[in-house]
Amino acid sequence: MVGRPRSETSRRAILRAALDLCERDGYQNVTLKGIAQAAGTGRQTVYRWWRTKAEVMIEALTAFVEAPTGSEDLRTFLLETFRLSGGAVGGVIVGLMADAQSDEAFAVRMRGFIDSRRRALHAVLARTLSADVDLELAVDMVFGAMWYRLMNRHAPVDESLADDVTAMLARLSS
Repeated sequence: MVGRPRSETSRRAILRAALDLCERDGYQNVTLKGIAQAAGTGRQTVYRWWRTKAEVMIEALTAFVEAPTGSEDLRTFLLETFRLSGGAVGGVIVGLMADAQSDEAFAVRMRGFIDSRRRALHAVLARTLSADVDLELAVDMVFGAMWYRLMNRHAPVDESLADDVTAMLARLSS
């Protein structure tokens, strides 16, 4: 980066403000200008460091949202994952996925973000399921159910889903 280095205090204030605004107003209603205002920084600071709202949001998620790391227990892993997808984080993730559909460069970055979660689930499933279960397909099924519910809002992503998915995978593995 050319010029003055980033102020870590300003960076964290901007990222926190982005998540707070998303929780309050919804992802679609958040703007870079609004983020700068809420963070108490100049618009130029935000525009210098990020090109788009999606870039700010994915960095905010990475900085502030603790992802499940690979619990030994499948149900616990799913509960932690589904808990994160509720509320503002779920709205941010759905908004980011929508943005990724029209921006290939951002889609690559989004896949990198998602891949770390896929690897963690894959590791849990490898310890949990029998060897004849296709682990990649099982990961797709778990996250497919989560994404479908987040995007269509026809059913919650909650403890009940974690229980149902855990039971279904146990049946597949027996």
